[in-house]
Amino acid sequence: MDRLGSFSNDPSDKPPCRGCSSYLMEPYIKCAECGPPPFFLCLQCFTRGFEYKKHQSDHTYEIMTSDFPVLDPSWTAQEEMALLEAVMDCGFGNWQDVANQMCTKTKEECEKHYMKHFINNPLFASTLLNLKQAEAKTADTAIPFHSLKMAVVDIYHSRLKERQRRKKIIRDHGLINLRKFQLMERRYPKEVQDLYETMRRFARIVGPVEHDKFIESHALEFELRREIKRLQEYRTAGITNFCSARTYDHLKKTREEERLKRTMLSEVLQYIQDSSACQQWLRRQADIDSGLSPIPMASNSGRRSAPPLNLTGLPGTEKLNEKEKELCQMVRLVPGAYLEYKSALLNECNKQGGLRLAQARALIKIDVNKTRKIYDFLIREGYITKA
Repeated sequence: MDRLGSFSNDPSDKPPCRGCSSYLMEPYIKCAECGPPPFFLCLQCFTRGFEYKKHQSDHTYEIMTSDFPVLDPSWTAQEEMALLEAVMDCGFGNWQDVANQMCTKTKEECEKHYMKHFINNPLFASTLLNLKQAEAKTADTAIPFHSLKMAVVDIYHSRLKERQRRKKIIRDHGLINLRKFQLMERRYPKEVQDLYETMRRFARIVGPVEHDKFIESHALEFELRREIKRLQEYRTAGITNFCSARTYDHLKKTREEERLKRTMLSEVLQYIQDSSACQQWLRRQADIDSGLSPIPMASNSGRRSAPPLNLTGLPGTEKLNEKEKELCQMVRLVPGAYLEYKSALLNECNKQGGLRLAQARALIKIDVNKTRKIYDFLIREGYITKA
């Protein structure tokens, strides 16, 4: 077992596993025969016998871990490095924050251990003295000498500077009142909110005014694109003035509501023998009439196939031929809905010179399997042609 492995608590400091590319967590495996560069594997890939290029599963290996004492029997090497990193992050003297970051030692234990082994340790003092004497003897060296206490002070000052920089960013961008910032962010459409979230990390590079201008410009671009798309839809429909456009929008909304109602009616007729399905449809209809969003119908997976639909007395049955009646019975589709779907597909096919299944599914907002059966039937009977 190699007890001189990486001591860092941060798994991103270690190279990734060559098998699954995940961050390595101690203990992990190092191949003793491959390298350089070193060949590391996590325990999961090692137990599966992962092999890659020259690496074979029967190679000798070393177990990398830092679970052993160095300066104190009650402190592992991993905890020693965690202490140094916590002091670097939180600053010298902030022992409560250091203990909170370590999670394994108390405030008193961290302070006592650091002062004993890293500040007042005579072994380290003699080592630094030897380094200073060696530096005086070596004239061509380029490594300056600093005592350990001065290095700790420099670390503390650099930490203070970093805190000051972050506070300035928060103050300049107005991030102190987080609630107000979140409310301002929600005023944008969802697409712009996603962009806002992505570009937030770059706010510290540019100034607050430039960052806000960038976001506002993209929000304006999104609005312009949406408006252009709406005007193009009006032009395709042959509308030339805004008065007709308002009428078109009203009729479009009405058609969508009527289509939704017919679709739900078809679903209820499909599961007419199930009283719970009928009750669910009635609740959805009440939600639509009250202006609420309808609740999706529950899935019917696992049920036995329903019997053919009885067309007796249903409106529109007299307009169907025998094959169309058979289709409506097997698909369990009311004749009125089928005739409307058929007319929509025929009009689109004549307009485009052909029709694809994806276009049919976009026109008919019902179950995709039913749409396929209707599409295949109309193709087979020669009503429409494939694009």
